Amino acid sequence: MKITGISIMQLNMPPREAKTLPRRPSWGQDAEVANPMSRYPKVKRHRSLWLPRWAGAWVKITAEDGTWGLGRLNFARPLAPVIEHFAQHLVGEDCLAVEKLADMMFRLTKPYGTTGLASYAISAVDLALWDLKGKLFDRPVYSLLGGPQKDRIFCYCTGNDVDWYLELGFKAFKLACPYGPADGLDGIRKNKEFVAQAREQIGDECELMLDCWMAFDVEYTVRLAETLRPYRLKWMEECLIPEDFDAHIALRERLPWQTLSTGEHWYTYVPFQWAIRHQVVDILQPDINWCGGVTTCRKICGAAEAAGINVILHGGGNTVFGQHFSCAMPSVPWLECFVGTPPGVPLEEAWRLPGQAVPKDGWLVPSDAPGFGLEIAEEWLEPFA
Repeated sequence: MKITGISIMQLNMPPREAKTLPRRPSWGQDAEVANPMSRYPKVKRHRSLWLPRWAGAWVKITAEDGTWGLGRLNFARPLAPVIEHFAQHLVGEDCLAVEKLADMMFRLTKPYGTTGLASYAISAVDLALWDLKGKLFDRPVYSLLGGPQKDRIFCYCTGNDVDWYLELGFKAFKLACPYGPADGLDGIRKNKEFVAQAREQIGDECELMLDCWMAFDVEYTVRLAETLRPYRLKWMEECLIPEDFDAHIALRERLPWQTLSTGEHWYTYVPFQWAIRHQVVDILQPDINWCGGVTTCRKICGAAEAAGINVILHGGGNTVFGQHFSCAMPSVPWLECFVGTPPGVPLEEAWRLPGQAVPKDGWLVPSDAPGFGLEIAEEWLEPFA
């Protein structure tokens, strides 16, 4: 079955009315979060002050018989020329040859760089191919990956409205760290108070993690980890600038007792291979929408499982792609869920894509519909402007 078309589409779903009023605004609306730009006061406080405002879209791949699959495309406008480049070479290829097509995209992007933005484009095409493959075989993607390795998958939530997440039934919580090196000793003190309060809220029977979002250096990470040791963090996440491989080695040497995780801003499978070989982290966290899609994540999981390392997808619970993949992979024990509703608003009102499973009491079962199970009507799609 040949590919006959690859296009970028805009999704225009029928409007949904908000049913439940929030009790209070979500923590993320105005909270300070440590980030790579924290050293610059004008944009330090909130990542929305400096993140690019590039709209997302969808890649649609159509086969000879008219069957089509969808993959989510972040940063659609700057990536339109990359998708066009792929289409010139992939249209006419066998749509089931996902390994070959992934390798072609990996090599096609070498003149302008495979990592970073181009990797987002590779991911979208790869996900659309897997969705198409599932529809052609009339099977869910997790079935194509070997079947469900687990009947349901344990979910942890990310965010700082801890009382709300407890009410929703979660038993593991990842906090967004508010302060970093630019805040000095006072920031370490405030971070300690913040983590201590969360540990008191959730008690000793729940897990607690800290997301540091590329904001720290080695010295600050070590000092903060030692300060927070009484609160028994399951892991500290993405403490360092992702490209600084030497710093990852140094941090592992200085913090042998602290579980470390990273990977959401690593692209292709290559840095994950490096991390496994040098034993710099305990948990790998690729983003299936960013690092190369299902095909790349499958390579990462295979290498990780052989080395005895776990993989937990970044934001995997918030997409059908991450849900299906995590359900099938033995090396993936948990699923991350960003809770997108403010306190009091049910999760069903944030998980907006029809056909996408919603966590319940801290567990999730993905859809068993063909492909990734999205129930998106073709008339809701129009060419991306």
